[in-house]
Amino acid sequence: MKTLTLLLTLSLLASGCMADDDGDEGNENSWRFLQKQRDVAAVSNPQYQEECGSCHLAYPPGLLPARSWKKIMTHLDQHFDDNAELEADVQKQLTEYLLLHSADHSSYRRSGRIMRSLNGDDVPIRITELAYFRHKHNEIPQRMIKGNDKVGSLSNCNACHRRAEQGFFNEREINIPGYGAWDD
Repeated sequence: MKTLTLLLTLSLLASGCMADDDGDEGNENSWRFLQKQRDVAAVSNPQYQEECGSCHLAYPPGLLPARSWKKIMTHLDQHFDDNAELEADVQKQLTEYLLLHSADHSSYRRSGRIMRSLNGDDVPIRITELAYFRHKHNEIPQRMIKGNDKVGSLSNCNACHRRAEQGFFNEREINIPGYGAWDD
């Protein structure tokens, strides 16, 4: 039985059921397989989830390079026009977590694409500034985002990506509030 399962798995992989390596296209078999595959590592630090997730989505660390997380965590007193300062020991622990799990230390495919989209020593502090991110969201009409009070901005990932907190950002799972499933 184990041999049969292994042969079936290898057969599916060899037959191209992996779709493209972004997981955004392909046949139904590939979609079922990819539903189980995270695009980036999910947040695994309860303190980060609690501290940062109390105001916004606790963004998976694999969405930014370490240099970006370092800059963000160094300037928490000016965190996007808010004061998000933390106790020194908490800030140190969360910074270490973010740096260890950042895009440049991740084996997840989207993290790799994010890193390849950066120019030289870019230090983006907004995920929405990334060339990769802009490319993936360029077809979405502004009325569906800024004109949508249930979304408001592209930084509100979990409004449309219902499993963003678990690291899933697959195009087939997008559901824009008030508009439904995304179909480009």
